[in-house]
Amino acid sequence: MSEDGDNIGERMDAGARQAEADREANAALILSLRSQGIRSHKVLSAIERVPRRLFLSAALQRHAAMDSALPIECGQTISQPSLVAMMTEALDVQTAHRVLEVGTGSGYQAAILGHLSGEVHSLERYRTLVDLARERLATLKIGSVEVHHCDGLEGLAEKAPFDRIVVTAAGPDIPRPLADQLADGGKMILPLGPKGTVQQLVMVERRGAVLGRRVLADVRFVPLVEGVATRL
Repeated sequence: MSEDGDNIGERMDAGARQAEADREANAALILSLRSQGIRSHKVLSAIERVPRRLFLSAALQRHAAMDSALPIECGQTISQPSLVAMMTEALDVQTAHRVLEVGTGSGYQAAILGHLSGEVHSLERYRTLVDLARERLATLKIGSVEVHHCDGLEGLAEKAPFDRIVVTAAGPDIPRPLADQLADGGKMILPLGPKGTVQQLVMVERRGAVLGRRVLADVRFVPLVEGVATRL
C-alpha cells in the first residue's frame, strides 16, 4: 500500500475508534440519566445521538461524559447533561412545536432540541459562540436549528408565537418580550434569581392571559445579559 493509502487507513481507523468511544460514552451517560429519573425515551434518544465531546474544547473533551457543568468560550458554561435532560423532558417538546432557546452557548441543548422539534430558533449574544454552534450543528447535519446573533432578552418576534421557550441564563424575573411571545398553551422554562446565588428553575405555562408558575429545582446559571456583545 502507498504512503497515502496508509495515511487514509490510519485516519479511517482513528475515526472508527472515536465513533466507538463516543457511543460508549453516550451509553454510559444514558444509564446515568436513567438512574437520576429521566424517563422520556425520546429525550434519552436525542441525547444519545449528540456527542457532547463535539461541544467542548479539545482540552476538555475527555470530561465529556461527566455529569457536570464545564467552561466554554466567552466565559460561559455548558450545563451538566442531567440538567439539560431534566429541562428538556419537562418541556415535553413535540415535532410540530416551534421552539425558542435563549442562550445558545455551545449549541449542545440546541442540538438535542433539534432532534425533537422541526423548528428551533436559538439566540446568542456572542458572535464566537454563534459561529461555533453553527459549525457543530452542520457537522451533525441538524438542519432544524437556526442560530441567531441577537439580544436574547428581546426574543424573536418575527417567528413568534413559540410553543416552547427555554432560557439558559438567569434573570430576576420573566422578560416581558419572552412572555409575550409564548403561545397560548405554551410552556417556558427558565432560571430566576440574582447572580451568584442559588436560583430557582421555574416552569411557566400560559393559559390565555394568565401565566402560571411552578418551581422545579434549585439551580445555578450564568446571568442573563442584555444586548449583543461588542467583543467576542
